[in-house]
Amino acid sequence: MGPQASARRGAGVALALTLTVGGLLVPASAPPAVAQANNGCSGLIAQEGWAPQALNLEVAHTIATGAGVKVAVVDSGVDTDNPHLNGAVLTGEDIYGLDPTNTTGTADVQQHGTVMATIIAGRTVEGSGLLGVAPDAMIYPIRVYYSTEVRDGEPGSLTGAGIADGIRRATASGAQIIVVALSQYTDDPAIAAAVAEAEAAGALVVASAGNLDDQSDVPTQPRFPAAYPQVLAVTGVDMAGLPAGAHIGEHIDIAAPGVNILAGVPSGADCWVGKPNDATSWATAHVGGVAALIAQAYPEETPQQWAHRLTATASRTDPDARDSILGWGMVQPVAALKFVDDGSARGPDSADWERPPVVVPEVEPVVVEARPDPWVSPRRTVAWWALGTGSVVLAALLVSRLPSRPRYSRFPSSRRSTSQVYLRSRLVQVSLPHDCFVPGTPTWMRYFS
Repeated sequence: MGPQASARRGAGVALALTLTVGGLLVPASAPPAVAQANNGCSGLIAQEGWAPQALNLEVAHTIATGAGVKVAVVDSGVDTDNPHLNGAVLTGEDIYGLDPTNTTGTADVQQHGTVMATIIAGRTVEGSGLLGVAPDAMIYPIRVYYSTEVRDGEPGSLTGAGIADGIRRATASGAQIIVVALSQYTDDPAIAAAVAEAEAAGALVVASAGNLDDQSDVPTQPRFPAAYPQVLAVTGVDMAGLPAGAHIGEHIDIAAPGVNILAGVPSGADCWVGKPNDATSWATAHVGGVAALIAQAYPEETPQQWAHRLTATASRTDPDARDSILGWGMVQPVAALKFVDDGSARGPDSADWERPPVVVPEVEPVVVEARPDPWVSPRRTVAWWALGTGSVVLAALLVSRLPSRPRYSRFPSSRRSTSQVYLRSRLVQVSLPHDCFVPGTPTWMRYFS
């Protein structure tokens, strides 16, 4: 469960998301963001929703069904006329008691709480594909608001004090799981105290992260009670596993289906609920149901241990890391039910095991010694040989380009009439008849060839 966030905002309170079936939404000026009662749905839907398959509930129900677990739904009440809730709803409470005909939390003019209850613990009904996550769990309804048309502070309106009172009453009832699909920006000391009391009493609070259904919403601003460290904060995803538009941050713990969800409404009908930016409530209901399965299978464990089972086994890309959008990933009921915490699980810290410290091995300094190069002497020899050879070649080239001196011939040529002679170091040219020989002529004056 995420650390307590520090961001603050005014005292305005808003529901986590809107029930958009029929499209009759409350004006933006109204404090809570929920739909009116008239939804336009009628009859049962035989088609099974995608969420039970995504959560592999068929296998999960072979291990646990939520039998013997009390799940408190702190919301708008729960209408017991829906056939999926026959035998599934206990006598609850109404913190305001403004309805003289019903003070047990089993009336719901806003529909939100009824939808939550059918997702959590809906029983099978012939002709309907709807099946709750924990079909044998019992719902304890606590009605904490009547209408979104009343202003903050007026009787029947949704307030932080009302949410805190609802959580306290849920704890007093002995509920093991407390589902709160409501949120506000204010870090309310009363809500924080109620959450701490619930944990101390052995109850796990599961709360919605809050939808981004208003352009004025700041995505990174945390909602409460989801942002308290004892609370399991839930965000929603669509059929592709993509985020469905909710608040983000370090407090987000886990994700669950929240878009196109098959649920039941007060009229007794089935409806498809949830769209992008309108999904965290239905995701919270799914996680609350899975938590009920865990509570049945492991009644001796603490709320922290239940939460660890859910987050440690959630599917994610990186087993060691959480992110601010989907937390530790998509909830996996079967894996959570089979999980054995021996301290080796990757991801969130265990409530029972202290993660061993990271040991950095000591590394001795590396001493680099200069070693003689065995090729130094051969390279030096080759270099000198190359230098000497180059010098000789260069000298030979220079000599070959010098002008050559004439060579003397002892015998005249009969084919030449002109010859050259050196006289006192001076070259002169003489013309003599062929075969001419002057007696007594010095040897150096003979013909040259």
